[in-house]
Amino acid sequence: MHDSVTPEPPELFTWQFATDPYPAYAWLREHSPVHRTTLPSGVDAWLVTRYADARQALADPRLSKNPVHHSERAHAKGKVGIPGERGADLMTHLLNIDPPDHTRLRRLVSKAFTPRRVAEFAPRVQELTDRLIDGFAAKGEADLIHEFAFPLPIYAICDLLGVPAEDQDDFRDWAGMMIRHGGGPRGGVARSVKKMRGYLLELIHRKRADLGDDLISGLIRASDHGEHLTENEAAAMAFILLFAGFETTVNLIGNGMYTLLRNPGPRRRLQDALGRDERELLGTAVEELLRYDGPVELATWRFATEPLTVGGQGIATGDPVLVVLAAADRDPARFNEPDTLDLSRRDNQHLGYGHGIHYCLGAPLARLEAQSALATLLTRLPDLRLAADPAELRWRGGLIMRGLRTLPVSFAPERD
Repeated sequence: MHDSVTPEPPELFTWQFATDPYPAYAWLREHSPVHRTTLPSGVDAWLVTRYADARQALADPRLSKNPVHHSERAHAKGKVGIPGERGADLMTHLLNIDPPDHTRLRRLVSKAFTPRRVAEFAPRVQELTDRLIDGFAAKGEADLIHEFAFPLPIYAICDLLGVPAEDQDDFRDWAGMMIRHGGGPRGGVARSVKKMRGYLLELIHRKRADLGDDLISGLIRASDHGEHLTENEAAAMAFILLFAGFETTVNLIGNGMYTLLRNPGPRRRLQDALGRDERELLGTAVEELLRYDGPVELATWRFATEPLTVGGQGIATGDPVLVVLAAADRDPARFNEPDTLDLSRRDNQHLGYGHGIHYCLGAPLARLEAQSALATLLTRLPDLRLAADPAELRWRGGLIMRGLRTLPVSFAPERD
């Protein structure tokens, strides 16, 4: 008997890989579940691909979110984290900090995302959804990313933060620069982040004199009641809510719609349920779309603060660890027939929103936006179809997120 030779690991982070990373992740889960690789930026990191290991790593306090724990100084060159955040002095936000600061800041902002607050926001999200569809419904064609999935969460989060209507288009432009990830002019992301920070600080000053019922007013009230939220922390908080709550939702709506367009059986079932005004399937469908091809491919950076073992693999102090949510959420050890889209899947403890103390704060809002977006598109434009060969669609580069650059569709124009 000769020893079977483990085949070469698949090539990661190419554009072909970006189109469909799932076969490569299946290989890693089986042959190298905690896999050391050199990222496109030149930083070495561990990729965690199995569900059980991923869940453990996401909740392990020895894996810090703070880049000061990185053994290399690569983070000083901006190679880890969000482009531009360091130069704009926006590092002190929830995705980069650990308890006790994380606990204090998260408690402050979580009041804005209670299920009750989000439910009150539902009519506004529906209004935004309809207004955006009104913009293209008569044309018979649209790019669902640029004309719909992109503006919807921007306007929603602006409303929540309390950005005045007349400033929201500026926000839309800056966010557009942030999402292009190298597709725009050099340094454009950092410039947009700086502009956004300047604007947010100015808005905090303006709101001080005229507090409203919005999130930024809430942060000001909290800091004035002795919670000691510095202006920088307030600006960083507003920034991360925008950043974390925006591109993720663009991708959730875009990937979700794309998946439905490629799977006519499940889509028809969902449309029939919506036609009967049954909303239950919509709820499980959004969770399944998150699991099946979610908006966040890799959880944000973590750094080992001491030597530890994940999935039997020793990890040294200072090593970066990236939990691959997309791989964990298709682990056959956890999900029955993981590569099958099952919109009524009940046992669906996916990791699309993370796990542990950094579990996505905006999950109730993301669910609301995705449910409103998908249900309204499928109901108002029932014959929606993909207007491009799937092989021609391009996925945005970038390590953490997974999303389409464009999603061209056609449909019978809506008559007045």
